[in-house]
Amino acid sequence: MFISSAFAQTAPAAAGGGDMMSSLTSMLPLVLMFAVLYFVMIRPQMKKQKEHRAMIDALAKGDEVVTAGGLLGRVTKIGEGYMNLELATGVEVQMQRSSVVQVLPKGTMK
Repeated sequence: MFISSAFAQTAPAAAGGGDMMSSLTSMLPLVLMFAVLYFVMIRPQMKKQKEHRAMIDALAKGDEVVTAGGLLGRVTKIGEGYMNLELATGVEVQMQRSSVVQVLPKGTMK
């Protein structure tokens, strides 16, 4: 009496344990979207971070580098997290090693 006829008709189907296959197929697009997202965005980003970390670890005295701020200079001293960069003769700045975005070929700066 208190239950509407529409609810009473659908209640046994819902309580009867819906098809397992239909629930899996409804989740398939979500799983595929995550897989595409992983291979298109997450994996390349992780690879790029790994390459940048390797470049930072391989920095040595005398390397010519470009920083994230656009400064070009020659590494004069390297510490664990910081480095000294010579921008011009007699002009040195101390920067974080992680700010290096590119190592230039030797002889690029003159």
